[in-house]
Amino acid sequence: MKITVLGAGSFGTSLAIHAAHQHPVTLWARNPEHVEEMRRTRTNAHYLDGAVFPEKLQLESNLHTALKQADLILSVVPTSGLRNMLREIRASGSKAPVAWACKGLEASSAKLLYEVAAEELPPDHAWGPLSGPSFAKELAAGLPTAITLASSNAEFASNAAAALHGNHLRVYSSTDVIGVSVGGALKNVIAIAAGICDGMGFGNNARAALITRGLAEITRFGLALGARAETLMGLAGAGDLILTCTGDLSRNRQVGLRLAKGETLEQILGGLGHVAEGVYTAREVCNRAQNMGIEMPITYQVHQVLSTGLSPRDAVENLLNREQKAEVY
Repeated sequence: MKITVLGAGSFGTSLAIHAAHQHPVTLWARNPEHVEEMRRTRTNAHYLDGAVFPEKLQLESNLHTALKQADLILSVVPTSGLRNMLREIRASGSKAPVAWACKGLEASSAKLLYEVAAEELPPDHAWGPLSGPSFAKELAAGLPTAITLASSNAEFASNAAAALHGNHLRVYSSTDVIGVSVGGALKNVIAIAAGICDGMGFGNNARAALITRGLAEITRFGLALGARAETLMGLAGAGDLILTCTGDLSRNRQVGLRLAKGETLEQILGGLGHVAEGVYTAREVCNRAQNMGIEMPITYQVHQVLSTGLSPRDAVENLLNREQKAEVY
C-alpha cells in the first residue's frame, strides 16, 4: 500500500516514519525549502528533531505528485486547513480514502471535521478521523501507542487500521465517527483547564476531579450529536483526555500552565512553535453547546479566560462557587 501523509509537522512526520517501516510513504510539505532540507538531512529538525527517516520515506512539495500514486491519504494539516486540503484532494481527482489526524472544530462554523468532510468530498469517497492518545515524539521513537480510526465505511476503517497497525502502534477500527471526532476535539479544551489547575498548584485531587467532570461535558456534547457512550470512554475519548491533561508534551496543557503563571495568550502562542487547537476550539464548542442547550461549565470558563481576559483564578472560583447538585453525566 502506498501512503501519502499531508503535513510535515510533528505528528505528520511521526505517522510517516511509523508507516514507512511497513509501506512506501510520501511525506508532503508545502514549503519547498523545508522539503529540501528534510531530503538532505533525512530528519525533520524543525518539528521532530532526532527522528531519522526510514528508507521507504520520500519527500515531496508538489501536492498533485504526492496524491497521484496514493492508495491511502493521511491528512495531518491543522484543523484550519482541512477544508481547503479536502477541496484540493477532490480537485486532484484522487479516489484514495482519506483519514485526518487533526482535532477540533472549524472556526466560525463550529462544525466538527466529519461535517466538513461530508460537505467537501463526494458521497462515495471513504474518509474518517484518526485519533487517540498519541504524542508525536513517542510514536516516532517506537514507544507503545494505541489509537482509533473511525469511518462510516466499516471496510475502509478496518483495512486502513490494519495497514497502519504494527511496530508498537495498535490501531483499532470504529464506525463511530461522531464519538471519535468529539473526543479528539473537546479534550484539548479540558487540557487547558488542567494546565491552569496544575499551574496554580491545586494538586492531584483537583486535577482528577477536573478530568472527570471534563469527561462528563465531552460525553454530554457527544451524545447530543449521536455519539456512542462507549467510544467516549475509550481511546479517542477518555484515553486522549487523560494523556492531554497530564502529559508534559501536551501543548494545550502547556497553554494552561503558562496562563496560570500570568503570561498573556499572545505571549504563549508566539513562543509555542506548534498549534494548540484547544485555544481555537473553546469558543466554537461554547457557541454550539449554547445552541444545543448543553451545560459545559469548564469549557465555558476556559473560553472566558482565552477570549475575555478573565483571570485563571477567577475562572476557578466561578467553578467552585457553582450550585451544589447531584453528580450526573
